[in-house]
Parts: sequence; structure tokens; C-alpha cells
Amino acid sequence: MFVLAEMTKTLRVPPHRFGINLNEAIAEDLTKTLVGKVIKEVGLCIALFDITCIKESFILPGDGAAHTKVNFRLVVFKPFSEEVILGKIKNCSEEGVRVTLGFFDNIIISPESLQQPCRYDEDEKVWIWEYESKDGKHDLFMDPGEPIRFRVTGNKFVETIPCDSKPEEQESSETTEKEKIAPYTITASISEPGLGLVSWWT
Repeated sequence: MFVLAEMTKTLRVPPHRFGINLNEAIAEDLTKTLVGKVIKEVGLCIALFDITCIKESFILPGDGAAHTKVNFRLVVFKPFSEEVILGKIKNCSEEGVRVTLGFFDNIIISPESLQQPCRYDEDEKVWIWEYESKDGKHDLFMDPGEPIRFRVTGNKFVETIPCDSKPEEQESSETTEKEKIAPYTITASISEPGLGLVSWWT
């Protein structure tokens, strides 16, 4: 679920920070600019693990800042395909079930990846597994907040671009969750024995 990603970046340290220890300044800058961000095809950056190499600094003409090439490693969230993870249901819609891990919410289980047969209840806003046993038919509800065990089926990265609208327009316009484009989405499945709500299998 968590991996180490090796990266290289040239950092600009402005003149007013020359009095600070270079290692501290670099670590602070990397944490500020990368942690909590999604890097395409790499994953969600969780923390700076270590700095492996700091090369010579140089100053460009007309710029008093120091430019330093740095090799470092980040702790990154990017689950492996087929990995089984425990999360909680955030909400349900006709598009499927959305799962949260607390620090990451874009985990989607599509209707065809749910336990079958199932149906969506528009009034309750939940998916229901129509489980049939020798005792008869039972409706098992997938309520928000319930612990759910799922299998990762894929990682999807999308290139996002800044919005062109003015700040006033952004404040006045109401952007729904559906209209927001997530830079990183995990697709998952619970369509096999042992997966789904934890309470189903206890």
C-alpha cells in the first residue's frame, strides 16, 4: 500500500534563507511542495523519507538564489493491483460505492464490481446486496461509515489543469462533487467471498 519513490529535483533556495541549515531548508521545501500532492503515475505523497544526495549549489545570472539538485525518497500511497485493503464506506450513488481510508477518499467500487445480485435504493442512497441463503432472501445494506474490505483493481491518474475562471466567479459558482476531477482514483471490487462489509462475514 505504501512504497518508497526515488526522485530528483532542483530546488531554489532564496537569499533570505541562506542562514538556515541547507538540509533543513531543503527538507522543509520538499515537505511543503510535495507532501499531500498527487504525482502522476507515482501516487499520493505522504511524507519525506530521506534525502539521499545533495549536489553542488549554483547561482544563475540575475538571480541571487541558490539552485541545488537533490536526490530524495518519498513515502507514497499507491496500492498494488489485487491488494486487499480495509476502509470505510463514505457514500453511495448510482455510479457505485465510494470508500475512504481517512486520508484518501477516491476509491470507487462500480456496480458491476459489487456482490451480485444487487440494487441501488434511491430513497436510502445505499446499495443492497440481495443475498440468498437456504433460509431465504436477505437484503444486506451498504451503509455509510461501515467497515468494508475490498480488492484493488486499478490506479487511474488524470492530468488536471488550473481553472481559468476569476476568483469572484469561483466563489459564486457551486461546484458539485461530480464536477470535480480527481487527479488520482483507485478502482476496486468486492465481488468475491470474504470481501464487502466486515459484518457480513463475522
